Amino acid sequence: MSDSALAGLRERIDALPPLREVVAEGLPARKSLGQHFLFDLNLTDKIARTARAPGAGTDAPLAGATVVEVGPGPGGLTRSLLKAGATVIAIEKDQRAGEVLGPLVDVAEGRLTLVTADALATDWRSLVPAGATICANLPYNVATPLIVDWLTGPWPPWWTSATVMVQREVADRIVAAPASADYGRLSVLTGARAFATSVFDVSPSAFVPPPKVWSSVVRLDPKPETGVPLKALERVTAAAFGQRRKMLRSSLKALTAEPEALLAAAAIDPTQRAERLTIDDFIRLAHAWDGLSQAVATAR
Repeated sequence: MSDSALAGLRERIDALPPLREVVAEGLPARKSLGQHFLFDLNLTDKIARTARAPGAGTDAPLAGATVVEVGPGPGGLTRSLLKAGATVIAIEKDQRAGEVLGPLVDVAEGRLTLVTADALATDWRSLVPAGATICANLPYNVATPLIVDWLTGPWPPWWTSATVMVQREVADRIVAAPASADYGRLSVLTGARAFATSVFDVSPSAFVPPPKVWSSVVRLDPKPETGVPLKALERVTAAAFGQRRKMLRSSLKALTAEPEALLAAAAIDPTQRAERLTIDDFIRLAHAWDGLSQAVATAR
């Protein structure tokens, strides 16, 4: 998009009715959908800048990028993404959004596609071109399963980065380091597949209606293919963190009758606890479990 075309798009978007009017005319937030809308366009602009495409300039941080947005609601973040130079594919389960976002679709002139669908049931690779960027204020009730879905698909993933707003407690679990109170299964899965950074926090007062908790913007950048056996990783983390206060030689009995042999294969001290293992420790443990499982299957 040329500078003049982008400038024209920005002018058309700025001329649209304020978001409060858009919501008042037909899109009150629904608790059942986990909706909390952002009206502060300075904040949505900041989120869009965080989702900067590789090599993009400061005037158009998403110039030329295809951005997937989940739960656009009245379109506050959508406006910021478009003004940043992106082409946006917005996934919205709430059928009311189609009508209220119509004017924004019109002024975007082909740069905004609104898809009415459940994000949890979406076939992303058939819908989105490879190399897309994710940027979204995720509905609270689908944030964790969506992130897990994006992290556990075929690798390398269809997305180049994911900048998402989630509940702060979820963000804390995503970026948690070993030996911290928030370190758990989500931390390990994220760390095995992506580099994660908590960028900034957002007060409940920024939303309408205000949630009871703070939120955080988190950025995920996928790691190269590492051959992590995900099913095995999910099994060992479930067992290890299922009884996180116990030593691994005890907690892993939920996985195998011979936990010490498994731990020896992964070169891990059996007296350690799950919260003390690093991401690399868990990856080794997953490889060891995967190898032992395959050996047992072959013997049968």
